[in-house]
Amino acid sequence: MPSSRPARVLVLAVLAAVLGVLLPAAAAHAAERTVRGGRLDWGIKSSFQSYVTGPVAHGSWSLTGGAATVGGSRFRFHSATGAYDPDSGDFRSAFSGGVHFTGHPKPDGTDELDLAIARPSVRIDSGRGTLYADMTSKAKGSGQVTTRSQVPLASLALAGIDLKGGSTPIALDNIPATLTSQGAEAFAGYYPAGTALDPVSLSVDTEGAPDRPVASNPPTPSASSSSEAEAGAPGGFADAAVDWGVRRTFREYVDGPVAQGRWTVSAGARDGGALFRFPSGKGAYDERKGTLDAAFAGAVRFTGKQLDITLDRVAVKVADGAGTLSAGGRPLVTFPARLAAKDGLVSIAEAPAKLTAEGAGLFGGMYPAGTEMDPVSLAVAVDPKAKLPALPDLGSGASASPQAPSPSPVRPAAEPAAQATSSGGGPGAVAYAGMGVAVLAAAGAAFVRVRRRRAAAAEAAAADDPAGD
Repeated sequence: MPSSRPARVLVLAVLAAVLGVLLPAAAAHAAERTVRGGRLDWGIKSSFQSYVTGPVAHGSWSLTGGAATVGGSRFRFHSATGAYDPDSGDFRSAFSGGVHFTGHPKPDGTDELDLAIARPSVRIDSGRGTLYADMTSKAKGSGQVTTRSQVPLASLALAGIDLKGGSTPIALDNIPATLTSQGAEAFAGYYPAGTALDPVSLSVDTEGAPDRPVASNPPTPSASSSSEAEAGAPGGFADAAVDWGVRRTFREYVDGPVAQGRWTVSAGARDGGALFRFPSGKGAYDERKGTLDAAFAGAVRFTGKQLDITLDRVAVKVADGAGTLSAGGRPLVTFPARLAAKDGLVSIAEAPAKLTAEGAGLFGGMYPAGTEMDPVSLAVAVDPKAKLPALPDLGSGASASPQAPSPSPVRPAAEPAAQATSSGGGPGAVAYAGMGVAVLAAAGAAFVRVRRRRAAAAEAAAADDPAGD
């Protein structure tokens, strides 16, 4: 009997072609994306903030790890890292920064209330959301201090929200949060489980795996790299940046209910939440004398009711162990500064700063000369290979003004657009699926036709050979 191998070969070839089209698309669609950059805004519990700073607790709170404030009562945590699966909608992201609450001062100088919340993270699995955080708390009454890592602090209400198929940035806005039983215990007993906490908002950037491996060959030296090497010679430097937040309460005033304003960065300046970075420093550094004279790029403009202040042409001078930061040719703050190079980097971290008389004039008398302003951080790369410290990363979806909402690709699942994306497909996937069905149907028809032709030929051969030999 004649073999049907050619028909099988044909079908296998067609199937291979179909799978060659479908499988790469499916693999690419299933790839998990990396979360890199973004912020989480959360007030924890506004009434708790008021209690801490009010007439009963006589306390205060402070920010740690680069955390910032936004609006009237929210804290901003930065530099998101994690992963996002667009197929399942599963999401996890950790953020940097923390808040430390203290209150009920005791005669011995300690505080009865002492609570720190840091490194919040959000995890969403199968539509269930939880906010975790590192917590250090002093129990009411006993005063026992407990430190716990990544406590499941709050459950997040995600009803009607479908994270499948989202694009970047991934954003969630005002998600209701409820204190968990473990969170209540870590909260030192100030609130019972089930207590409503402040809503949570976040926006993070995502990126997929690179399409091709990065070339391993080192780049050929260029004219720019040569100039950087020359800049790192004695008397010069390769790069520099100065970070300054102006004053936390000033930022809160600007975007608060009184000024109802905002700030904008331009000309290369960057907003790190708790501070602004003025980059691309140029000038001279003398290691022997311990002096620096540097000018930086970037501008920040604060606007609001009866408010319009611009900080540009920022410069820093250091001599005799003291530094001065100026803007627009006007000295604004002074700070202690001892310069010394380590691993090719000269740096000053969070030096306490005081407002000058000229600076007081710039702020229209809001603050008298000598007022403590936000600390100044400075980094100068005297070696071209040295890297400047990273700035808190707020992601592309963050805005300087809380009144300017960022776009969110996440929609309620009931919307038609969300239904289309939640199926795990898009126009391309639908087209590939249709193509696959059509090609498979054609392959089946071809297989049937070949089998029929082979059967007819066999019958004719049998008729010519009655013996069947």
